[in-house]
Amino acid sequence: MRNNFNEKSWQDYLQSELLALKEILAEHNYVLDSHQPHILGERFLMQNITTKSGSKIILIGKNKDNIRVVIKATRDKTGKIELQHEKECRSLLNKINFTYRRFHTPVELDFWEQDNFMISVQKYIEQECAFLDRPVKDQFKYALTGFKTQESAHATTESHYRKIASTFGIRNSIDYKNITNTLVAKINKNTESPTEVLETIHVAQEKILSNLERIEQYCGFLTHTDFVPHNFRINDDTIYLLDSSSLEFGNKHESWARFLNFMTLYNYELENLLVTYVEQNRSVEERESLQLMRLYRLIEIITYYTKTLDQSEGDLRQLNKTRVHFWNSVLSAELKNERVSRSVVTTYKATRDGLRSESEKKRQINLH
Repeated sequence: MRNNFNEKSWQDYLQSELLALKEILAEHNYVLDSHQPHILGERFLMQNITTKSGSKIILIGKNKDNIRVVIKATRDKTGKIELQHEKECRSLLNKINFTYRRFHTPVELDFWEQDNFMISVQKYIEQECAFLDRPVKDQFKYALTGFKTQESAHATTESHYRKIASTFGIRNSIDYKNITNTLVAKINKNTESPTEVLETIHVAQEKILSNLERIEQYCGFLTHTDFVPHNFRINDDTIYLLDSSSLEFGNKHESWARFLNFMTLYNYELENLLVTYVEQNRSVEERESLQLMRLYRLIEIITYYTKTLDQSEGDLRQLNKTRVHFWNSVLSAELKNERVSRSVVTTYKATRDGLRSESEKKRQINLH
């Protein structure tokens, strides 16, 4: 099954899958909510471009005991591999014996296969408010706790790597080099890549490739490659990871970079607090590693939005062109070890909000 959907093919896919899924779920005493935010808007475009992520549907519902649940279902071969991988990651996460901190994950209530579907049901983690609605000092505390929990798992011996090799991905500096080159090659091949974007990308690529030793220095750590607020929830002062499939062992600052790039848009103050924390409390080498990972993740997001152009049309196509230019501005600033101008962010967000579909606006409500 393909996962390079356009909007129409995604809707066709949903209609077909949901029709079959509702009957199966009813047999197992699960009832779906009327509002399903995770299948709205631009969801059809969202696929990870650095891993082989399959097509799957994420739904919210309740079980027979009226307990809220999250249901992940797929008939896609690659999607099944991803669901099984996530299950294995959750299990191994609780068994790693070379860490002094641990993440919590939602309890899996059900896991079965039926009519070619693989279905995982997890308990829904309630939280008193969205992450971005918390005071900045609390956001800082929880973010730092998340980063420290990840870096507390550091594979340093052959026995460590044997424990994790078959489950978690492992990246070293050569892997980051190869992925960077692959991403840049994709941008180079795309005829719609603006000249100024290509120029910035190539400067960033050269900086990464010239500093592989620094990247390697901080490899071997547990990192969550999509550590952003919609992939974790906070309940009773505890962080729960919602997506264990994005865990890997690699450069410790990759999750920092993803989080900081996200906060460029959503909380500039928190972004600055975390960067300042690293500058004042960590070594110069760590700060250099963090910048390299930000460049790497910015190249990735620019590649992502460049790739979406042939899968979108109308306002969405124009929006994704705007996104390419915006993230190029962020990349240009980061190359100078600066934060992008707030006026650039404000202008971009106004344009984005004007071009977003009503369906996407609904999907974004309480997402973070």
